[in-house]
Amino acid sequence: MQEPWRDDEPIYRQLRQRILALILKGALKEGEAIPSVRQVAADYQINHLTVAKAYQELVELELVEKRRGLGMFVLPGARDKVAATERDKLLKDDLPRLLERARQLGISEAELNAQIKVMLKETP
Repeated sequence: MQEPWRDDEPIYRQLRQRILALILKGALKEGEAIPSVRQVAADYQINHLTVAKAYQELVELELVEKRRGLGMFVLPGARDKVAATERDKLLKDDLPRLLERARQLGISEAELNAQIKVMLKETP
């Protein structure tokens, strides 16, 4: 079952993030076609213009390209580009927010490090 859409962000951005996640996981490989606008609109029961807007942003990010008469395809290097962007976002945006929240809650550096070590061991 697919994840429901959140109300805190436009659907086209959420869709774009879902596609970025699929590229990052390797579920959508470089050179592979992505589902058509019509197919995604039908599958997710959303407006085709919403899907088109998400796809256009992926084109602008140079992660996919439109091939006339064939559809949209993941460009070579897309996975590396997505990984680099997400890595930067994690280190520059998410981590500082996490550390600020930990400080607010009185979580020590030692506690954070210990929990990170436990979590890394649990991850296959």
